Amino acid sequence: MSLFKRVLIWGALGLVCSSVSLAALAGVASHGLPNVEAISTFVPAQSTKILSEDGIVLAELHQEENREVIPLDQISPYVKKAVVALEDTDFYSHHGVNPKAIARAVIHDIFAMRFAEGGSTLTQQLARNLFLNQKKHMTRKVAEAVLAIQIEKKYTKSEILEMYLNQVYWGHNAYGIESASQQYFGKHARELNLAESAMLVGMLQGPEIYSPFRNFGASKGRQKVALDRMQKLKVITPETAKRAYLQPIVLAPKKIFRYKAPYFTSQIVSQLISMYSEKDVYTSGMKVYTTLNYKWQMKAMQLITDYVQKGKSSTFMIEDEAVNHLNFSQAAMMAIDPNTGYIKVMQGGVDFQENEYNRCTQAKRQPGSAFKPIVYLTALEKGFTPASIVEDTPISFNTPQGVYAPQNYTKKFLGSITLRKALEKSINVVAIKLTHLMGPQNVVRVAHQLGVKSPLSPFISLPLGINDMTMQELISVYGVFASNGKYVEPISILKIEDRNGEVLFKSTIKDKQVFDSNLISTLVDMMRGVLISGTGTAARIDRPAAGKTGTTSDYKDAWFFGFVPQLVCAVWVGNDNNASMNKVTGGTVPAMMWKEFMTEALAGMPVEEFPKPGGISLKKEEVSPEQTGPKQNWESASSRTESKIPTPSRKEKTDEDRILDFFKKQP
Repeated sequence: MSLFKRVLIWGALGLVCSSVSLAALAGVASHGLPNVEAISTFVPAQSTKILSEDGIVLAELHQEENREVIPLDQISPYVKKAVVALEDTDFYSHHGVNPKAIARAVIHDIFAMRFAEGGSTLTQQLARNLFLNQKKHMTRKVAEAVLAIQIEKKYTKSEILEMYLNQVYWGHNAYGIESASQQYFGKHARELNLAESAMLVGMLQGPEIYSPFRNFGASKGRQKVALDRMQKLKVITPETAKRAYLQPIVLAPKKIFRYKAPYFTSQIVSQLISMYSEKDVYTSGMKVYTTLNYKWQMKAMQLITDYVQKGKSSTFMIEDEAVNHLNFSQAAMMAIDPNTGYIKVMQGGVDFQENEYNRCTQAKRQPGSAFKPIVYLTALEKGFTPASIVEDTPISFNTPQGVYAPQNYTKKFLGSITLRKALEKSINVVAIKLTHLMGPQNVVRVAHQLGVKSPLSPFISLPLGINDMTMQELISVYGVFASNGKYVEPISILKIEDRNGEVLFKSTIKDKQVFDSNLISTLVDMMRGVLISGTGTAARIDRPAAGKTGTTSDYKDAWFFGFVPQLVCAVWVGNDNNASMNKVTGGTVPAMMWKEFMTEALAGMPVEEFPKPGGISLKKEEVSPEQTGPKQNWESASSRTESKIPTPSRKEKTDEDRILDFFKKQP
C-alpha cells in the first residue's frame, strides 16, 4: 500500500474518531447548559443616570459595569461594519460557528502548543460573555459552540449583533458601545465617524492594552488594522481608509470628578440608596431627574472659587477701609424655588475632592442677624407695626451669669427708631428689647412654625442668632417669606424612571400655609429696605428683592439671605475651624456674591412684585419711658420660663392689645 493511501486511511480514521470524540464532548458540554431563551429576559447590569433639570448628566452610577443599552438603529453603521469585518467576516452566512475559522485557529494552536487563537464568531463571544467564564479550555469551547448554534436558531442576526455590541467590554469599566463612545469621545454611539469606529473596534482585542488614553500609538495601530480589513473586504475604498486614518482623533477629557455638582449629586445618591437597594441603584439602569439647574450651579461654583481666591489676594473696601487678606477659606451657596421647594443650586464648599463636607446641609453654624426677621415677624404677630417706635438706648439685663448689656455692631445708639429702620440697620438692642417684650418662647415658637427643625434655646439673645442651624433650614424659612407664608418641603428629585421609561417615583410638592400672608407681606416690605438703604445695599439688584445680612461675633460667620418671588438664595463665608475673618460681614462679600449670582440667574426671568401688605397701621407708635421702666428692670429671658407680660382682662384686652399697651400712640 502506498504511503499516500496509508495517510489517507489514517486521516479518515482520525477524522471519524475526532468527530465521534467531539460529538461525545458536545454531549457532555451540553449537559446543564443554560436555556438560550433566557437571553430574552436577560437584564444586563446598566448604569443609573442622574440628570439635572437642564439635561446635563450629573453622574452615571455603576459598580462592576458601566453600561447603557441602546437599540441597533442608534449605533453608527461604521461600528457595525467594522466589527463584522474585523471580528467575524462570515457573520451573516454562518449558523453560530465558523468551521473555516475553527480550522485556522486549530492550526495556530498546534504550532503555538497552546490556545493561542480562539476562532470564535460574534455569536460564540456573546454566548461566552452571557453564560460562560473566560478561561480557555476544550469543554468551554465546545459549550460555547453549542450555545452559539442555539442562539442562532432563536434570534436574528440583527438581534445578535445588537446584544453583542451592548454586552462587550471596551476598557476603563465601559461596557457596551454607548458607554465606550461616551467614555472615549464624549458622544453618542450613533454619532461615531469611521475613524472613531475603527479605533473602538480595533481595541476589542485588548481594551485596556489598546486604550487611547493609555497608549495612543497602539490604539492607532489597531485602528489601521480595522481599516485595512474593511478595505480588503471592499467595505470601504482605499481612499476612504486613508482619509479615516489621517483624520485627527479628538478624545474626551478623562473624567476627574466622579460626579458633576458633587455636593448635590452625592446627596441624591444617598437618597436613592435609602429608597432602593444599593444593588438596584448601581445596576438597574434607572434615570433620575433632579431639580438642579446646572448652569446656575456652575455660576455658584465659579463665584465661590473666585471669591475665596480674592479673599486671599485682593483688596476690599470694608467700612471705608482698604482690607487685605480677608482670612476666609470656605464658602457655600444654595438656591431654591420658594413656590415648589425645588433645590436649584447646592455648592457646599470650595472643593469636594479636597473635602466632602457639605456646608449647605451638614454644617450647623450660628446665623447671626440673619435670624432677626423671625423676631420681627413675631413682633408683627403680636401687634407691632413697621412704624412702631422703640428706643435704641443702652440697657442691661440681670442674668445668672451676671449683667448682660447688649451692644450694637457700631457700638453706637440711635435713640428713637422705627421697627422698619431697626431691621434695615440690623440694630441689636432693638431686636433684643422686642424679644424681651414678647417672650423668647414666642420667638422660638414662630421659628419652628416657619420650618426651623433644630432645637432653639429661649434666651433673650435669640435675635443675635446664637443657636446653630443649617443653611438649608434657614433658606427654607426665607422661602416662607418669599412665598407669602407658605412652607414648602425642599425637593431634589423630580422623578425616577426604570430602564424602560416606566415611572418608579414622582415627587409631590408638599406645601402648607404656616403664617398669616398679610403679616408675611408686611415683613417682606420691611426687608426690602435692607437692600435699598440698610446693611445689604451691596446686594441691590434692578428688581424688587428683599433679604437680610448676618454676621456672628468675632467675624466667624458672614451670611446673606435674599430673595425675589421666584428664587431664594443663601450665601455663607467663613472657616471650618471657626477662625475669625478680617472684618467680613454679611453685607460685604456674601452680599456681593449674592448679587452676582442673582443677576445671572434672573436674566430673562420676568420681574414680579411682592404682594402688598394691607391693614397694618403706619402711624408712629413709641414705647413710653414709664411703660418700659428703668433699664435695670428688664428681666433676662435666661432666668425665667415665661416673659412677664401684663395679663389682659378677658373683657377688654386681646393678645395684641397686651403688647400694644407698651406703646404711646402718636397722631
